[in-house]
Amino acid sequence: MPDTSISPIKITAARRRLFTEVLDIMARKVAEDEPTLGVEFPHVTAPDGSWIKLPASLSAGYTGEAWSHGNWLCGFWVGLLLACYLHTSEKKYLTWARERMRLVAQRAEDPNTHDIGFIFDSSAIPGYTITGDNWYADIAMTAADKLRARIMTTRSGAYLAAWGPLNDLRGRCSSAIDTMANLSLLYWATNYSGDCSYRLAAEAHADMTAKAFIRSDHSTYHAVEYDVVSGERKRGYTYQGASDESAWSRGQGWAIYGYVNSARETGQRKYLLLAEQLANYYVKRLAGRQVPPWDFDATGTDADIKDTAAAAVVSSALLEMGRLHPGAAAASAWTERGLAMLEALCRDEFARESSHRGLLKNSCYSKPHNEGVRSATMFGDFFFNEALCRVMLPGKFRALAEVPVFA
Repeated sequence: MPDTSISPIKITAARRRLFTEVLDIMARKVAEDEPTLGVEFPHVTAPDGSWIKLPASLSAGYTGEAWSHGNWLCGFWVGLLLACYLHTSEKKYLTWARERMRLVAQRAEDPNTHDIGFIFDSSAIPGYTITGDNWYADIAMTAADKLRARIMTTRSGAYLAAWGPLNDLRGRCSSAIDTMANLSLLYWATNYSGDCSYRLAAEAHADMTAKAFIRSDHSTYHAVEYDVVSGERKRGYTYQGASDESAWSRGQGWAIYGYVNSARETGQRKYLLLAEQLANYYVKRLAGRQVPPWDFDATGTDADIKDTAAAAVVSSALLEMGRLHPGAAAASAWTERGLAMLEALCRDEFARESSHRGLLKNSCYSKPHNEGVRSATMFGDFFFNEALCRVMLPGKFRALAEVPVFA
């Protein structure tokens, strides 16, 4: 059950009013959208502000040479329903969440994607935290088994393959920075089951990612192709950034988020240091803004395209880093930085109008594919909600681990 004794983050009365208003509108919009979805789930918004929807059953895989990620966003809607229940105490949201979870649960057997972490860390794990119902936990453990099975061992370390069936070399050799944010499922699985192999797989991946993905200036590659025998990086490349060597802002956010979580779950100072270095690079490239461009190195008119989803991910991560950091001054600074980002999203980017579904405008799913550009995205809305919950519902949406003594 959630810990309700956590000391809340101290915020001004003005911020409390703003965050409460946003949670109120979120609950209303989610309740309006739920009956319209049928058996599908929100994905990204269309230019007219309506949701584009996909079924949860859409699995990842290859069609010839073409790769599809499937519906990796379906769990995030369950998470929003659960947060609305916590905010309002209205049981209809809990009922909707459980019924939605029945549709999502089939994906726990999907063997083809690291995104299984996103799907169930956002849905089954909060469901278990809030209700204590082992049905949610059993689903999450099934998914954790599939994610752990994606570990690839090499002479220089081990990593989790990001995409594709593991009998296909294209799947075995490729990893992504997004995987760092999927590790939460493995850490939870160890905490729940007592089986340390899940955490060992997550730590191995975090260590290998630090060597292969993080550039000398602390920016990150989106994806890496490994030599599956030696473990050496053959190339760094991108699918959703401006170029292979550019700094894709959401990828940087996934890295910050993943290393903050790894620091919390392992107590290893090196992960906290990496999270700070990655965050310092991100803040430097913001150059005074609160919302980044979709890629820090985008040029021309593309440089004007923002990604509020990246800002939401980083806001949530920095609030958690502030909670964990052993230095009082640094803890305060990171917390305030996360709060300022969250406040800007609520004030300037939140879709209050009923014509625009979703929560955050100006998210960018994939500029290279011209998909979900200047739209709401389901993952952006989820991490925005998570950041709000860290402030307004501490210990209720996410069970809070004790702050470790960093070694």
